[in-house]
Amino acid sequence: MDKNVVVFGGSGFLGSHVCDKLMESGYNVTVFDKNESKFIKGKHNIVIGDILSEEKVGKAVENANIVFITVGTPSRRIEDEADLSAIWDVSHELAKNIKNYCVIVTKSTVPVGTTKKIKKIIETKISSENFGVVSNPEFLREGSAINDFMRPDRVVIGTESKKSEKLMRDLYRPLNLIETPIVSTTIETSEVIKYASNSFLATKIGFINQVADLCEAVGANVQDVAKGMGIDKRIGAKFLHAGPGFGGSCFPKDVKAFAATAKKFNINFSILDAVKSSNEKRPQMIVKKILDTKKFDSNSSIALLGLSFKPNTDDIRDSTSLKIASILQENNIKVNCYDPVAMVNAQQHNKTLNFFDSVYDACEGVNAIIIGTEWNEFRALNFTKIKEKIKDAIIFDLRNIYRPSELEELGFLYYGIGK
Repeated sequence: MDKNVVVFGGSGFLGSHVCDKLMESGYNVTVFDKNESKFIKGKHNIVIGDILSEEKVGKAVENANIVFITVGTPSRRIEDEADLSAIWDVSHELAKNIKNYCVIVTKSTVPVGTTKKIKKIIETKISSENFGVVSNPEFLREGSAINDFMRPDRVVIGTESKKSEKLMRDLYRPLNLIETPIVSTTIETSEVIKYASNSFLATKIGFINQVADLCEAVGANVQDVAKGMGIDKRIGAKFLHAGPGFGGSCFPKDVKAFAATAKKFNINFSILDAVKSSNEKRPQMIVKKILDTKKFDSNSSIALLGLSFKPNTDDIRDSTSLKIASILQENNIKVNCYDPVAMVNAQQHNKTLNFFDSVYDACEGVNAIIIGTEWNEFRALNFTKIKEKIKDAIIFDLRNIYRPSELEELGFLYYGIGK
């Protein structure tokens, strides 16, 4: 079998990692994307082309065995549904250009029913005998995507034909060496698995955050509570870390889209509605706790350490740190910011924040410090040096990365989450 793959949306976070690993496995990969992004730079043997360039698309698709769709599916601005406009654009391009049998693989996160709609669009021009459709959701985490791709917990393949399933199993054959579970199921089931997985993890975060609020009220320690819970294998310790809420490009939009899909089918997904609501309110609640500890005014300034939504990435989408910064500004408090890698993106997002090149510069003369992201760089700070620079020795550790007793010995007032 020829090993020709086309990836639509291949210069983004998801697509670029798919391209990388397919190339390493010996596939000839052609990328089509509207924009060349930072992820694709430096890659060779990949053609960047305009998605509307029919000549290039036609030639690539004509020779393709597998076509991956990895375009973005962001939330619509007004509604919570996923914006599938890029998916439909690709579908119409494929309908015009398929010549030989190929498998169309939906790897983007899409609501249930999307892959079958892609099939219907293509069927308006092409016989269903000349192509197959597959749902093959990704489970990559930002900051560890390469490891996740090569050592996944599972591979989910949603198909409606043995021919398509065989092509996909051949594609993932190298993973058999590490005995990766491959779940073969229907297309609809595969699409639900992706949303259900992300929504469940978001629910764990929302749950432990509310447990943390209770712990603060009754004098318990949420880290010990989470440890005690996580030992139970039915629960597990992962995603039981209390903090300022979840952000990023996946959880917020996927929770919204999953709940919106349920609503279309008259399913009352009240659990997810509560998760979404509590997470949206959490930054405001965190700021209220901060403002209740000390009387900050227009002469006050706070150092905010960490701007990305999680460590090991410069992604600031739905960053709780930046939401907190904006709320502090609304209360006339100056905000000094530092992040190891997300400074440029944060400056583009909010130019009115004060940006510094180091933790210690950001802490100069401030009335408090907030730890917003748990970067490793922040786990071993010289607090003796910091105490000499700041005006008021107060720290709000929103990620619970420090031991209160150690900072209190240095004269800091320490406030964590859920303790």
